[in-house]
Amino acid sequence: MTGRPLALIVEDAADQVALLRRYLDREGFDVFAAIDAESAIAAFDDIDPALAVIDLLLPGISGQECAKRVQERFPACFLVISSVLDAADYPPADAALPKPITGAHVRGILERMPR
Repeated sequence: MTGRPLALIVEDAADQVALLRRYLDREGFDVFAAIDAESAIAAFDDIDPALAVIDLLLPGISGQECAKRVQERFPACFLVISSVLDAADYPPADAALPKPITGAHVRGILERMPR
């Protein structure tokens, strides 16, 4: 254990996972990445994320459903929705991270996150 908070990334694009992993590692997070909602949900017994970044456009179970399940299982988790969709179409969350993702956007969101 590193003592660093855990960030859950649910994203099916490898380049986006790598980008988010790099930004979140720099900001002091360990990262658990899942390529789909099913993989994230299967890991719920083994993780306790402080932060979750969930893409809306996922294969299988939707990002909306995944976000709902994360909120139900981890009510204290800071939920961030990421998508190419219009932010007005995002489900309720603590923050929105529209694509393309930038380091400045990630830092801005993390500044609003309770620690």
